[in-house]
Amino acid sequence: MAPCRKSLMNVIDTLERRFGRWAIPGLIRYIAILNGLVFVLGIFYPHAVEVIDLNREAILVRHEYWRLFTYIFIPRTNSPFFIFFAIWFLFMIGDGLERAWGAFRLNLYYLVGMLGTTVAALLFGQEYSNAMLNISLYFAFAWFFPDVQIYVMLILPIRIRWMAWFLAGLLFLSMATAPNSFRMATIASLANYLLFFGPKVIGRMRQRRTVVIRRSKFEAAALPVEEALYRCTVCKRTEKSNPELTFRVGRDGNDYCEEHLR
Repeated sequence: MAPCRKSLMNVIDTLERRFGRWAIPGLIRYIAILNGLVFVLGIFYPHAVEVIDLNREAILVRHEYWRLFTYIFIPRTNSPFFIFFAIWFLFMIGDGLERAWGAFRLNLYYLVGMLGTTVAALLFGQEYSNAMLNISLYFAFAWFFPDVQIYVMLILPIRIRWMAWFLAGLLFLSMATAPNSFRMATIASLANYLLFFGPKVIGRMRQRRTVVIRRSKFEAAALPVEEALYRCTVCKRTEKSNPELTFRVGRDGNDYCEEHLR
């Protein structure tokens, strides 16, 4: 999995060197603002939204190809109260991802998500509109900023990571009880997240499995309490001498503290 991830990063690096100057800074901000404008337009012209949504029949039969692009501007709420929070949330996610990735990689991530959503609509008949796109942005944000706290309904505080796990659980439950066309469409619409983060997720799962195995061996050996379980190969610090540090097992099988893991 590591060579696959490295190859993907090399491809993205090459694309960024060639096309990075065409990236749109603040892309998600523009999309959020246009969501707000479409929401206002829908109040005065309720049928206007129907002209720009991702409609399979309209695209294939009536050749209304603008729908392949304009559906990203349709807000996911009809409430005047929640539209402000939806726009603010997109602002927060977009700014955070652009700081973590840069404009080009965020643009590429969103573009791949749009292609996956189009495949889900045209091949499998699932017209998700931009719902899965927004979910994929949320999952990416939760990866980079898992401890950010938001307030659900302005009352209940919850960390981003737990909301992401909740959404993932709902998706898995839906896929488990749905026909194959729905499963394939969901996978296609989340292709951007699977492509960018799939290798990382698998690598983290393997790392946790390694830690569990090492811990079980440590407990079975009944080592003295004062002996450390982890010792950084570089700085020799342990979880006993520095309990505030986080230790992980590197790809070479040695222990590293969070400062020297890379």
